[in-house]
Amino acid sequence: MWSLYIIDIACFLLVIFFFILFLQSGLDKVFNRDDNISYFRSQFKDTYFSYFILLLFWIITLLECFTAIVCLLSLLFLLSVKTISLAYNLLAFGLILSNITIMCLFLGQRIAKDYAGAASLAVYFLVSILGLLLLNFI
Repeated sequence: MWSLYIIDIACFLLVIFFFILFLQSGLDKVFNRDDNISYFRSQFKDTYFSYFILLLFWIITLLECFTAIVCLLSLLFLLSVKTISLAYNLLAFGLILSNITIMCLFLGQRIAKDYAGAASLAVYFLVSILGLLLLNFI
């Protein structure tokens, strides 16, 4: 009996985690645009990504913000008893978007040869994958 509640609570906490992660990261890119673009330029200066800095910057910013919005919507629907099935569908979609976003960031870190940064993203990816697996128990 308690295991069902624990899984629900774990899903709720997981979506809060990714909402905070991607909201902060996306908004930081929006409000500190010049600093972030400068960072992107220095990070990718010797790679083939250097030709597409602005495009890649806006793609990753939009992806992070969209992922945060989906996570927020799933949170709101989780709090609403009437739409619980939609909430879990949104939660799954949010976790899939989280994985896609993290893989994009991971690709950038690997291309830039920032292996420590790429390794830190692996933890987020693992948490997101485990979250998707956790949804199978609901």
